[in-house]
Amino acid sequence: MRTELVTTLKRRATELISDIERDKEPIMITQHGLPAAYLVDIETYELQQRRMSILEGIARGERDIAEGRVYAHDEVKKKLSKWLD
Repeated sequence: MRTELVTTLKRRATELISDIERDKEPIMITQHGLPAAYLVDIETYELQQRRMSILEGIARGERDIAEGRVYAHDEVKKKLSKWLD
């Protein structure tokens, strides 16, 4: 992964964005020698957001199972029968 200074981002933002769009490789931006941000192309960002949403749903489900908030198949079928009939 490429690393650039925040001052480089200020001076060459258009060029860096073009590089990201072409290469699909994130760029770490540092400030005062420390990581401050990542620059990523929009497609990568949106894909990561969709994946995070799915993972959050899985985590909620696992938490519900661990806390005992579950129903047996027959219970669910009975509850849903109102809408399915």
